[in-house]
Amino acid sequence: MSSTLVPEVPVTNGREPAERAPTDWKTHAMQSRIRKRYAAERRFRLLGLGAVALSAAFLVFLLGTMLINGAGGFVRTEIALPLDFPALSLDVEREQLAQRGADLALAGAGLQNAVGVAAVSAFGDEGEDYLADNAWLTVREAIKDDPSILDRRVTIAVPASSRIHLAATDDAEPAIEAAAARLNAAGALTRGFNWSFLTGSDSTDPTSAGIWGALKGSLLTMAVTLALAFPIGVLSAIYLEEYAPKNRWTDLIEVSINNLAAVPSIIFGLLGLAVFLGTFNMPRSAPIVGGLTLALMIMPVIVIAGRNAIKAVPPSIRDAALGVGASRVQVVFHHVLPLALPGILTGTIIGMARALGETAPLLMIGMRAFIGSAPEDLASPATVLPVQIFLWSDQVSSGFVEKTSAAIIVLLVFLLAMNALAIYLRNRFETRW
Repeated sequence: MSSTLVPEVPVTNGREPAERAPTDWKTHAMQSRIRKRYAAERRFRLLGLGAVALSAAFLVFLLGTMLINGAGGFVRTEIALPLDFPALSLDVEREQLAQRGADLALAGAGLQNAVGVAAVSAFGDEGEDYLADNAWLTVREAIKDDPSILDRRVTIAVPASSRIHLAATDDAEPAIEAAAARLNAAGALTRGFNWSFLTGSDSTDPTSAGIWGALKGSLLTMAVTLALAFPIGVLSAIYLEEYAPKNRWTDLIEVSINNLAAVPSIIFGLLGLAVFLGTFNMPRSAPIVGGLTLALMIMPVIVIAGRNAIKAVPPSIRDAALGVGASRVQVVFHHVLPLALPGILTGTIIGMARALGETAPLLMIGMRAFIGSAPEDLASPATVLPVQIFLWSDQVSSGFVEKTSAAIIVLLVFLLAMNALAIYLRNRFETRW
């Protein structure tokens, strides 16, 4: 005989369980709960939008302040100075101007005093104060380019002093504002892009101070930092994640790397001072020493980011490569590393951005000295953009205020360009997934 199984209905206390009534979403209580839930979601969304808007407002305020204060650093004010060279009677031979000692000959002939006399003659007793300290160098270059001007009266545009330059854009003394107004009314003042700011180096005169020396120092320092920190950090991450045995020694290494990533940067500056300068007697304030110091600082960051990126590669990638006969090295360098490279580059971006903005460790190795020319190689004395900004911000002259803001703009552009290149490379490798 066949029997049909009938599902048993559970009985509670001898009674059949009552069927649960469906929820009535139209009741006043349920509608009130729904309205509260939607209101909470709206408040959370508004809080998120408010946080983003506040962050954007701070960013706009920062960038706007830097642009407003630093725009004058990219502008050069010049004064049209009439020079009657026959009346000035410079004692210099034409043959001397064609030789290597032309600069010394013009300086010995009293060209600087002659320019001051011409300014007083053209603009009054205070005329010499209207010119920058290096205004006579512009006249010197004009004479070297065309020695025939020594036989006639010419007008040469020379850089104005920082007080005249700031009079039109900043609060200045009434006498300076009046002088600037007179010069402007006479057509003697002209403004143009300050190419010397991008091509010059540090100077005690704000009108002739430039950023190229510090910018080139930053480029050389970052090149050394990247060349050392990136390959060593990536190879260390590969070894620790793919090859290192799991024991107490590797655990100690991991803890040490995590601790080094949080060590204050000034400690690495002391380390560079003691090891690279004190022990190995490397050149002081050189880009190679700065690069070595910063490489030690950002290497733990690259190692940690590299390990996390390698760990995120699915194990199936490794198993598939091993299954088709690839060696362990081929698995790592042909499959795992290319797929982990976007994450590794992200850590590198963070580390390089931190290194670019560091000042304290570079001050410890002597990169705060006055450098009047751009470095020629990795062993030449140099400074970097953050240190240059720090030095200019400490100057008494008001002309360095806008130079400081302009240097900050250059630093931000340099940082954005470096990050844009790294992001491009990261996105290019991400398409391989």
